[in-house]
Amino acid sequence: MAPLSILIPVKDGAAYLRKTLPALAVGLEPGDEVLVSDDGSRDDAAAVAAAHGARFLPHAENTGPAGARNRAARVARSALLVFLDADVRVHAETLHRLRHALDDASLVAAFGSYDARPEAGAWVSVYKNLAHHFVHQRSGGEASTFWAGCGVIRADVFRDLGGFDEGYRRPSIEDVELGYRLRAAGHRIRLLPEIQVTHLKEWSLGSWLRADLVDRAIPWARLLAEGRGLPRDLNFTRRDRLASGLVALGLGALAASLLWPAAAIAAGGAWLVAVALDAPFLLFCARHESVAFALAAAAFQLLHRAAGLVGLAIGLVTPRARVATAGPST
Repeated sequence: MAPLSILIPVKDGAAYLRKTLPALAVGLEPGDEVLVSDDGSRDDAAAVAAAHGARFLPHAENTGPAGARNRAARVARSALLVFLDADVRVHAETLHRLRHALDDASLVAAFGSYDARPEAGAWVSVYKNLAHHFVHQRSGGEASTFWAGCGVIRADVFRDLGGFDEGYRRPSIEDVELGYRLRAAGHRIRLLPEIQVTHLKEWSLGSWLRADLVDRAIPWARLLAEGRGLPRDLNFTRRDRLASGLVALGLGALAASLLWPAAAIAAGGAWLVAVALDAPFLLFCARHESVAFALAAAAFQLLHRAAGLVGLAIGLVTPRARVATAGPST
């Protein structure tokens, strides 16, 4: 049975670690190691890690989770690297499934999904979690990207590719970018929906939209500008692209309504069709939560797509700032 090196980046995440590290104990096997890689924490993350038998890797400077993961990977002993975020709690079977996710020798990486039971109860948090869960559950199989919230990768391949790009100094799309390079090198990645974790993070409307715009849409647009292209799975299916196009059309019509008020009707119609295209997700929300929540989720979806479109526009016209990095240049 292959041992695992479990790598967890953390910045001021002691409160999360108190909830997430104990859950790992159920699935650990002899030879496994848990490495908590610090990223400039000022709380007692080191003491919490030590109390739960994890090895803490101190680092005074905040360089971002990409750098923290790379530092852990450099000292990891196992041939399989498991990446977990500090704010995800594994299920009893999660590590077992990650351990066997790459039994097919042709696979180099695999990742899972949030479950449908987030700890935070605010509607924005529930929406964001359920949207992730729904997309990953419907997209099982061959994948064109990677997710470091709960994923496994062969250590030799990870190191050969230079690890995560440390130019990403915030939690961003460093795992997506790694997935692009994995696929470009001819490697296979799988999304295994049965591998699930519970997400503990609480989102506000502002923090969610900022993350969607600044940490997702803009950097992803810059990958497009570099010729990487968009995947056709996850939340980039044909239906998703059409819904986003309708949101863009609605935004244009709304702007035009300043001169031609009747254009506001066209904006509303475009957005209603976009919402209709999201019907499978909204029905899932209604069954899982309530009809009222599903109506709120419809509004959240429109905001999500609008943020993505704004980020796309910004990212395509503004270059990415580069920093000195031990990771690969993109």
